[in-house]
Amino acid sequence: MNHIRRNFIRYSVICALFLLIIPNFSQAQVVKEATKKRISIGFGMFTDLWMNTPDGMKTRTINQGVNVFGTYNVPFGKSNFGFALGLGISVHNLYWNYLYNGSDNSFQFEKIPDSIGHKRSKVTLPYLEIPLEFRFRTKYKFAVGLGFKVGYMIYAHSKWVGDDYLYGTTSTLRTTVSGIKNIEKFSYGPTLRIGYKWFHLNAYYSLSNVFTKSTGIDMYPISIGFLLMPF
Repeated sequence: MNHIRRNFIRYSVICALFLLIIPNFSQAQVVKEATKKRISIGFGMFTDLWMNTPDGMKTRTINQGVNVFGTYNVPFGKSNFGFALGLGISVHNLYWNYLYNGSDNSFQFEKIPDSIGHKRSKVTLPYLEIPLEFRFRTKYKFAVGLGFKVGYMIYAHSKWVGDDYLYGTTSTLRTTVSGIKNIEKFSYGPTLRIGYKWFHLNAYYSLSNVFTKSTGIDMYPISIGFLLMPF
């Protein structure tokens, strides 16, 4: 339970720090209407399609993730075009048929043997991100955004629920392992967003691999999902 408590505290602190940058929209008398229009806040869910997986590696069809962000918007005069820059957090999940082997090898995971039963094996990849976007929005509230974002890994870890492979028993083992050494610290790639009013569809194409070159594994995600942008 200690690792669950630590993870909860870490994410709570990160979310709290992030929320501090978002103005309090409930205080309408303090924040001017013109300032409100300069701020966008988004919350979303997505699934990752994992590309370039090695032979024998299987990933789940749905690899759900979440993201939240806030941006400051700069319109181009009185036109429908504008520019936005902000800060956000995205959490990607890789569900697969590999487990953490606890070694110092260049790739710290190995394929799950058929003799070991499991319910869940995944790697969680949270990134602190800086999104940049060029936007088009009509008076009918139809919007298109084309952008780019850069992320920094803040706490990569693996999770396992299944047989106790550490001691070779069928007792259920629930464990979280942090300090994974062979994951790239930075992620980056283009983004696309299309929406109407609050609801938006979005996509992200990673130009960076998840694992370092020393592993010889060139996996990267394509993320597809939706956003709710009430502001």
